[in-house]
Formats: sequence, structure tokens, C-alpha cells
Amino acid sequence: MKYDFTTVMDRLGKDAVAVDLPHSGGDVFFAGARVKDGFSIIPMWVADMNFPTVPAIPQAITARAAHPAYGYFQTPGAYYEAIIRWHEQSYGTTGLTPECIGYENGVLGGVTSALRILCRPGDSVIVQSPTYIGFTHCAEDNGINLILNPLVQDAEGIWRIDYEDLEEKLSSGNIHTAIFCSPHNPAGRVWEREEIARLMALYRKYDVYVISDEIWADLTMPGFRHIPTQMISEDARMRTVAMYAPSKTFNLAGLVGSYHVIYNPYLRDRITKAGAATHYNSMNMLSMHALIAAYSPEGREWLDELRQVLNDNLKYAVTFIQENFKGVKTTMPQGTYMLFLDCTQWCREHGTDVEALQRSGIEAGVIWQDGRPFHGDCHIRMNLALPHSLVREAFDRLQKYVFI
Repeated sequence: MKYDFTTVMDRLGKDAVAVDLPHSGGDVFFAGARVKDGFSIIPMWVADMNFPTVPAIPQAITARAAHPAYGYFQTPGAYYEAIIRWHEQSYGTTGLTPECIGYENGVLGGVTSALRILCRPGDSVIVQSPTYIGFTHCAEDNGINLILNPLVQDAEGIWRIDYEDLEEKLSSGNIHTAIFCSPHNPAGRVWEREEIARLMALYRKYDVYVISDEIWADLTMPGFRHIPTQMISEDARMRTVAMYAPSKTFNLAGLVGSYHVIYNPYLRDRITKAGAATHYNSMNMLSMHALIAAYSPEGREWLDELRQVLNDNLKYAVTFIQENFKGVKTTMPQGTYMLFLDCTQWCREHGTDVEALQRSGIEAGVIWQDGRPFHGDCHIRMNLALPHSLVREAFDRLQKYVFI
């Protein structure tokens, strides 16, 4: 490969939550556990990657930082052109114009702005579960009830939308806002066009506006392609607020730089105003240059290699679990770099619970994440975006010290 996905970076002391936080022994995610002496930390929890980003990004940041003036600035046309070109080439998007694109201080900041426009305290928002913990906080922190539409797994273990349950709740719950995660975190589904179309038909029928988190759009496995919710139909285009960012794709979360795509001018004006009213929803100059560099031909070349690395890691992990961890269920993700492990049977057979299981992994240096905040009753979420040598080491430890 042209790019480096094998070097194990030393991130300790480099402001990385993924390693600094478990090293300090803090945070409720870690079940009160500490890594035992003799074990290094293998970060497999928070959803960032343990790979160096595409070289074009630090080059662009360094070049701009070399000029010693960092005052007020205007967003150049190149920023919007990069986004429009990326969406056209990556997802087949048509009709995207600069006025439809707006900066957000993080996808969850955009979700919150949209919720504040579409809901009032005491209203309800519906979301497919298991669900990203951030959606739960966005709703509950703003006094909005979170209604779950649980996904179901078919005979092959593939997560599917339960449309009957969804319609029952829409028809009786006075719900007019939904959050949609596409591709889905943590289930790893890349939704098919027919699935999204059926979903949006129900939302049209019950007059539901949709906040679509599409931050994982680029991280689909070979053979799968993201379909923007807004490209399903003209009605879907007008009732959907979509959120994107290069942060998951290129490991840029620490730079903070997301954006919305809103075609409906009424929604766009109101949600843009909600973000501006805080007086802090302002673009960072360096994150702007990082996005332009990321959404470039070099960024696409790097991404193609990354997707193959992630696919290899996920296949290795799923196969290892199926062959060695009897009673643990998981399926090969179609997108994202996360696994969602159902440990219900294993815990039952071993007379334990998911918290104790998580703790034993952490004690062996495998930092994985409690799935209960994601509405997985006995689940663990696991990040596979790290060099393959660390993936192998992590599963060797789990086999030796945890699933015994």
C-alpha cells in the first residue's frame, strides 16, 4: 500500500481521549476497571482511528499555520466546491449548491440545533435502536422524549428496520421528528435504497421531519455504497436535514468541523439561525483547510486503501469471534469500523454480566465500550480502526484472559 496503516502510533500524552482517559483510570465507560500491570493499552472504544491521517491534511494545516496571521476570515469558494465535488463523486449526489451547505460545530451540535427548531420540550423524537449515545443526550438534554424503534435481525443476522413497529408508534404517538443514522452506528448497516424509500414514505405519511446523521457515509466496506437520504425523492430532499463531516473518515474530530446539507429553504434558514444564535457556531480556519485537503484526489486514494484495511480487520475479528467465542454473536458490518457484540448467551452460560465482562477485558488492556448506553442490553461496542497487529493482539488477549 502507498499509505501507512501498519505503524503503531504512540498517542499517550498527545491529547488523545482514546488512550489518555483509560490510562488515567477515569470515566464511567470503563466499569471502574484499571489496566493491570504488564498490559499495554489497546484503544478499541471511542470512535476515532489509530492511523495517521492522509498526508495532504497536515501539509495543508502546516502551510496555512506558517503564515503568522490568524484573524477573521471568509470561507472561500474552494470549501464549498470541495464538498460538492466529493458528494457528487462519492454518493452520486445531484443538485447540491453552496447555499445548501452550512457549517456546524460538530454533527451533534447540528442535531441539537435541528431538534430545537423541530421540537419543543415534552415532544418526542423517534430513532432506530441500538442507537448512538450522542442522540440520546441531544434529546434528553433538551427535554425531548426519545422513542425507540428497535431494529431486528434477520436469519442471517443482518439488522433490519421494523416498519410495523415504526408505523404503530408514529400513528399513536404524535411524533413529528425522527433521527436517522445512515450508515448505522453501532449496527454497521449501509441501508439499501428500498429500505430508505420505505422509511421516508412512512415519514411523509405521518408528517415527520428527519435529521439524518450521515457522518459515516465514506466508511462503507467494499461492495457497499452510501445513499443519501435526501436523494431518495423530492419529498425526502425537502423534509430532511442531513449532517456530514470529514472527521470520522480522516480522523479529524479534534479539529471540529462538520456541516449540514439542507435543501428546504425554510428549514435551512431556521436551523442556520439557531446555530448562529449561540454566537459560537463558527468555523475554525485550520479545520477548513483540513476539509479541503481531505476532499481531494489524494484523500480519495487514501480512503480507498483505508476501507480495505478496515474490511480486513473486521473480517478477521468477526471470524475469530465466531470460531473462538462460543455464545458471543456479531455480524460483519457493511459500514463503519465498529462491531456490536451481543454477549447475552455467553454471560448467561458463565453466570456473569456485561459489566464484569467489560471489566475483565479492560484489565487485560483491551479498552472496549459498554453497549448498554447504546440500548444494547448485554452488548459491547468495539472499534477496529487500528493497525492489524494490534487487532490480533487484542483478540489473543481476549481469548487468553476474558472468554475462557
